Amino acid sequence: MTWTSVIGGGVAGLATAALLAHEGHHVKLFERGERLGGRAGILERDGFRFDTGPSWFLMPRVYDHFFELLGTSSAEQLDLRLLDPGYTVFAEPGAGGRRPAVTIPFGTDRIAAVFDGLEPGTAGILRDHVASAAHASRLAEERFLYNPFTAPGSLLSADVLRAMPRLLSLLGTSLDAFVSRRFAHPVLRQVLEYPAVFLGTDPRRAPAMYHLMSALDLDDGVRYPMGGFWGLVERLTALAVDAGVQIVTEAEVTAILTQEEHGRRAVAGVRWRDASGTEHLQHANNVVSAADLHHTETVLLEQDARTYPERWWRARESGPGAVIALLGVRGELPELGHHSLFFARDWDAGFDAIFGLPGSVPDPASLYVCKPSATEPGVAPPGHENLFVLIPVPADPGLGAGGADGQGDPAIESAVDAAIDRIAAWAGIPDLRQRIVVRETLGPADFANDYHSWRGGMLGPSHILRQSAMFRARNQSSRVDRLYYAGATTAPGVGVPMCLISAELVLKRIRGDSSAGPTQPVPRRVPAGRAG
Repeated sequence: MTWTSVIGGGVAGLATAALLAHEGHHVKLFERGERLGGRAGILERDGFRFDTGPSWFLMPRVYDHFFELLGTSSAEQLDLRLLDPGYTVFAEPGAGGRRPAVTIPFGTDRIAAVFDGLEPGTAGILRDHVASAAHASRLAEERFLYNPFTAPGSLLSADVLRAMPRLLSLLGTSLDAFVSRRFAHPVLRQVLEYPAVFLGTDPRRAPAMYHLMSALDLDDGVRYPMGGFWGLVERLTALAVDAGVQIVTEAEVTAILTQEEHGRRAVAGVRWRDASGTEHLQHANNVVSAADLHHTETVLLEQDARTYPERWWRARESGPGAVIALLGVRGELPELGHHSLFFARDWDAGFDAIFGLPGSVPDPASLYVCKPSATEPGVAPPGHENLFVLIPVPADPGLGAGGADGQGDPAIESAVDAAIDRIAAWAGIPDLRQRIVVRETLGPADFANDYHSWRGGMLGPSHILRQSAMFRARNQSSRVDRLYYAGATTAPGVGVPMCLISAELVLKRIRGDSSAGPTQPVPRRVPAGRAG
């Protein structure tokens, strides 16, 4: 009988627990908070329901495949709505005042027309860019993202070898350089470069391979799961419980226990503390930590059991931190769609501020604004709107924590005040500040306190080349047998789809599966003693 302990009840922890229980493991999941979801959290106040983390749904094929592994489908589990337009871009006003917003519709041909209208002659270039992105995306899914990199020959397939000259060129060129060679209009360049922020890096340092992200929103389109990402957490929880996972909340894992086996160190279980402060020991044949990898390695493991000790982290680069504002607004906001991007004119200066040493809050900062009430009225009371505002900032807990109704730390509230004024001015909503009836904020210190997030970052290590694919922290300890890692801080990377894939990479490693592509679904295995 195989017992597996999973640390952390975020998306990666729930996904891993569900897959392993479906495989036949007896799984017990420990979540330190009162609720599950991790960064994909929820805040409810005065009739508003806010997602506190992810809000942009991309890579639907990853979700399709994950649910298929559990014997179900995206259609059964999620109510997805295609957004058309996908998003709107607001550029920083110039000397002549506000600039017209740029709306990105659904469909490559329609997007090509938008590009051609702003920079004549770029329609065909945009189509070529999206076709190249789609090819890179397929290659990444088939050969890199699902690859545990445990077999030296896993990248020696014919398709990878044929694409090698192109891959080397993309890996040796920055995304910024790749885009700027083809497009001159600053807003169009920003539209093609902003996905680097979703990868936690500066477009000037992200490999051009990541232009594949353009296929995800410009080709696949942008969708919204009704219920938000909290709805996804609820479905993952239900699937995990249905597969037999035991879930314990308010259970802080304080140590991963190890023992000597045949001259090697191996996991023995976990020590955890309940809400009353009582300590418990849980035996386990396998331990999967879906907690922040830095916390797992430098706090939960003894020093000589660490694959990624503190000195390893000193050579790594974090993605950005975030200031988040959750705003309930009286009255309608037709000026904003479901997703809006606010791009500062001096793009590079913003990234210099975020990733520089020392870092600082950009001024003016580029912003992302989500208005889920555009698609799901139930997230706000009648006659009101729900806004999620994200301001990328340095990964620095010293910036402080947020709070309710302006009571957060000064640097956090100041950044939010500036963001509100920027949205009001750039989108033409002069009375926005006066119409806010609910205000909750979060800062890097909240990420550090609530999720043990390394350096208070919102995502994890950035996706510069030396922290991507086979160069990223792996999903298995090299010092402790049967200890595995899942989540945004390990392979394959940041974002909800990557967390789902990380769960599958753990499954592959436990199975001894070295294949490069997605796992083939198998019938559910019911452990002995749990049938019926």
